Amino acid sequence: MSQPLTVDCPTCGAPVEWTPDNVNRPFCSERCKLIDLGAWAAEEHKIPVSPDAEDDLFSEDLPPRGH
Repeated sequence: MSQPLTVDCPTCGAPVEWTPDNVNRPFCSERCKLIDLGAWAAEEHKIPVSPDAEDDLFSEDLPPRGH
């Protein structure tokens, strides 16, 4: 029988078995899951984008929205 896949917890680095029974995967615990969620909410984690991407998103070429 093969060994279950083990990954490192993204928050604390503890080994975590990647199994369907582990409801917190890839985290080792609910605590580490909530710490990571808090970091996203505080904008400590960001998805990298090119510097020009924001210009495209907030373009002056778009018509003003009517209220």
